[in-house]
Amino acid sequence: MGTITTKDGTEIFYKDWGTGQPIVFHHGWPLSADDWDNQMMFFLNQGYRVIAHDRRGHGRSSQTATGNEMDTYAADVAELTDALDLKDAVHIGHSTGGGEVARYVARAKKGRVAKAVLVSAVPPIMLKTEKNPDGLPLEVFDGFRAALVANRAQFYVDVPAGPFYGFNRPGAKVYQGVIDNWWRQGMIGGAKAHYDCIKAFSETDFTEDLKAIDVPVLVLHGDDDQIVPYADAAPLTVKLLKNGTLKTYPGFPHGMLTTHADVINPDLLAFVRS
Repeated sequence: MGTITTKDGTEIFYKDWGTGQPIVFHHGWPLSADDWDNQMMFFLNQGYRVIAHDRRGHGRSSQTATGNEMDTYAADVAELTDALDLKDAVHIGHSTGGGEVARYVARAKKGRVAKAVLVSAVPPIMLKTEKNPDGLPLEVFDGFRAALVANRAQFYVDVPAGPFYGFNRPGAKVYQGVIDNWWRQGMIGGAKAHYDCIKAFSETDFTEDLKAIDVPVLVLHGDDDQIVPYADAAPLTVKLLKNGTLKTYPGFPHGMLTTHADVINPDLLAFVRS
């Protein structure tokens, strides 16, 4: 574990375990590198080097008041990959982290990236616009911001206890530890950065990033995703990619990397090895 200091003085925390081909994990909002514990242990035991960072304003990285948008997030990743001199890496992003992967990979230096995976990811764009009529209305994200400002601690219970993992579905098996761990990760980060990040994950248009990516990309999404609705995300993303493959999981929730790691991890491994 260590930190790098970016050009604007932000400290970015990261974990770096093992040897072999590097796999870099990019977490969702408002979480941290810890959200990838299961996948990092899985790939470490398969002989890979596993790396995960806390996005600026999240986890153990600096609680920044500025730079909480996708261009800077991607620039931070570029500085991290330069500092660690990663070559032929596989970048795997969940949710907001999928947006970060799309923007970084589209701009990455030659030889840095071998493949990418977008899991329950926000591209192409979440917000409802004239060009994206099936997106979510701005009022949804205004509601997120209002809830965060009013009572962040309670909001960070309600999200994982409800739609994030599908724990609000009839007959769902609810894991209190998973809810508590989501809350723990969220509350470590900075309120200002998390507030700004809602705009970053909802309003950023990744269309041109997706078109520019020329490495193989695997797109994984559950069709019962209540956070990033399936129909306006994964199928549209794959259409924009030069070399994209879509895998849909019937009934799986947004947080399927946690609730269904036993299914997702082997699929990730098969793609990495292919």
